Amino acid sequence: MRIALFVTCLVDLMRPAVGFAALRLLEASGNEVVVPPGQTCCGQPAWSAGNRPLAEDLARQTIAELEAYDAVVVPSGSCAEQIRLTYPKLFADDPVWGPRAQALAARTRELSEFLAGQEPPLLPPGEFAGRVTYHDSCKGLRGLGIKAQPRALLGRVRGLSLTEMADCEECCGFGGAFAENYADISARIVDRKCESITAAGADAVVGGDLGCLLNIEGRLRRRGDETTRVLHFAEVLAGEEPR
Repeated sequence: MRIALFVTCLVDLMRPAVGFAALRLLEASGNEVVVPPGQTCCGQPAWSAGNRPLAEDLARQTIAELEAYDAVVVPSGSCAEQIRLTYPKLFADDPVWGPRAQALAARTRELSEFLAGQEPPLLPPGEFAGRVTYHDSCKGLRGLGIKAQPRALLGRVRGLSLTEMADCEECCGFGGAFAENYADISARIVDRKCESITAAGADAVVGGDLGCLLNIEGRLRRRGDETTRVLHFAEVLAGEEPR
C-alpha cells in the first residue's frame, strides 16, 4: 500500500519528532510511505474561525495533493477529522470537488486508528520505563471515535504501564483560538486537566493531538511541574521521545 503521511502544521513547525516517529511506525507496518512535498494546512483553523472561502481553498489544495495515494494517515485527530468529516460538507453541492472530497475522506485515517488495524499486529519498536496516563482529544474522540486504539498500541510497548487519569475525556481547554479568545476559561479548564494528570502519578501524559499536548505542557510548566513529560503516542511507540 502506498501511504501519504499528512504531517500537520503543528508537527512540522513545533515538534517534527512526531512526524519522524509516525514515518518510522508506518514503515514498520510494511507500507511504502511518502510525505507529499506540497502539503500545507488542512484548513481546520480557518473553518473554525468562520472563514469558509479560505477553508475551501486549503481543502482543494489538500485534496489535489493527497488523492493519488491508497491511504492518507494523519498523526492528529483534529486534522484527520477535518478531512474525513468537514471536507464532504464543504463541497456537498459541488459536482466536481464533492466526489473528490468524499473519496479522500474514505481513505483517510488517524494514525492510531490505522496502526491498530494492521495485520499482523504492529510491535512498537520503542520502550518506555515508567507509567503514563492518556488524554483523549475532543476531535479524535468525539469526531472519529478514537479511544481504544492508542491505548491498545501503548499496551504493547515494553516497560510501559498505563494509568487512567480522572476525567480523561474532558477538554484540555485549547480549542485553537478558544484559548486566546477566552483565556480565563481556557486556563481554568487546563488547570483541571493538570490536576488530574498530577493525581494519576504518571511519569508522562500522552495524547494524539499536538495542540492539546502543547497546551497541557505549557500549563504544567507554568504551575511548576518540570518533570512530567508530555508526549505524542507516536513518539512513545517509536522510541523517538524528545530529549
